[in-house]
Amino acid sequence: MQFGIFSVGDVTTDPTNGRTPTEHERIKAMVAVALKAEEVGLDVFATGEHHNPPFVPSSPTTMLGYIAARTERLLLSTSTTLITTNDPVKIAEDFAMLQHLADGRVDLMMGRGNTGPVYPWFGQDIRQGIPLAIENYALLHRLWREDTVDWEGRFRTPLQGFTATPRPLDGVPPFVWHGSIRSPEIAEQAAYYGDGFFANNIFWPREHFVRLIDLYRQRYAHYGHGTPEQAVVGLGGQVFMRKNSQDAVREFRPYFDNAPVYGHGPSLEEFTEQTPLTVGSPQEVIEKTLTFRESFGDYQRQLFLMDHAGLPLKTVLEQLDILGEEVVPVLREEFAKGRPAEVPDGPTHEALVARRDTAAPAGTGG
Repeated sequence: MQFGIFSVGDVTTDPTNGRTPTEHERIKAMVAVALKAEEVGLDVFATGEHHNPPFVPSSPTTMLGYIAARTERLLLSTSTTLITTNDPVKIAEDFAMLQHLADGRVDLMMGRGNTGPVYPWFGQDIRQGIPLAIENYALLHRLWREDTVDWEGRFRTPLQGFTATPRPLDGVPPFVWHGSIRSPEIAEQAAYYGDGFFANNIFWPREHFVRLIDLYRQRYAHYGHGTPEQAVVGLGGQVFMRKNSQDAVREFRPYFDNAPVYGHGPSLEEFTEQTPLTVGSPQEVIEKTLTFRESFGDYQRQLFLMDHAGLPLKTVLEQLDILGEEVVPVLREEFAKGRPAEVPDGPTHEALVARRDTAAPAGTGG
């Protein structure tokens, strides 16, 4: 199992004091959070991609390249790379470059995003979101695996004898997750290629994501990549912790109530009942996270959203200390118990290279 955090990079007013961080402060805070993640022993830091206020991470590879230079072990990923509005040629080259600079500590998560206006900003039509995701990824997949590509499609100019540079590190492309909160077509796409499927189940009830992940697992097996249990699954989560539950709820409530993404809707209690959000003690976080396996099966990556809703950086760093010291070590131990030997570990560059070199069975990504 890989454990880590993801950030959406929102610039949100702190409801307890009315202060709004500057874009500069928020960008620097994201870097500080990533460095802290490595310090406390987490495996992954992932950033979103947004091109509109109140968000700042418009250039994920720039941020991840900077973090790569300041870390040694941390896996660097995206929690959304917009496959619909980014040119797949640019994605291929940007992430191959990052892969070299980070010595392979890179993967990425394809997604369509949740901001409708981004489509016309980049010359696309939101009504073509699914076809764009399918066609653009088909091209990206080839660009990383074929030295010379001839290609023609609906949404961009044709390519003739094109070579994306640099070529992937060791001839092995970065591992790809396909992220979705609602679309079975994306689960099907992930299964077709034998890639990972990330269900960012932070907003909707568990039953919805059980259906999506079950579909992905069955189709993964259908396409011959391995058994359903060998499919590569990632999950989202949100936590806020203090030593005792009452303090955690009291401190987090104003942030929840005013958060742009879920404030002024269901109550904190309703939201924690229906979604993975856990506000309480470290033990409560452990207990709830361990229930995910009951619903979704053995999986490979668990990412938590920590730095959002206007929480001060100092508080977020405290949360990461608790996560790294008290929660993740227990989760690692408990998730390892009874985990079948055929279930793959979380994907790494070294594992993908070894799999290629030894022609290992499918199921560890690719």
